[in-house]
Amino acid sequence: MLVISYIVIYLAVVNIAGFLSMAIDKKKARRNKWRIPEATLFLFALFGGSLGCLLGMRVFHHKTQKPRFYIGIPIIFVIQVLILVYFLFIAPLEFRIL
Repeated sequence: MLVISYIVIYLAVVNIAGFLSMAIDKKKARRNKWRIPEATLFLFALFGGSLGCLLGMRVFHHKTQKPRFYIGIPIIFVIQVLILVYFLFIAPLEFRIL
């Protein structure tokens, strides 16, 4: 299996986890139950799940009033996209992932 395949699988899993963590935390918030720590939600984003977290925020209207989320998660996403573009198209050939 190519390295790119492992990267795609990893990103799919971590983004699904980020999306579901937003859904679960929103559900628990409505029921006044134990919540997922904000640091954990940010870790999902930092480890590549920023798109999933961002979509979860939008779909479930969760953490959309907190500046550290409505500013922080999109910034993490943009940085990750720029890193991906670099390693796909700009990096010297020996460092490209394709």
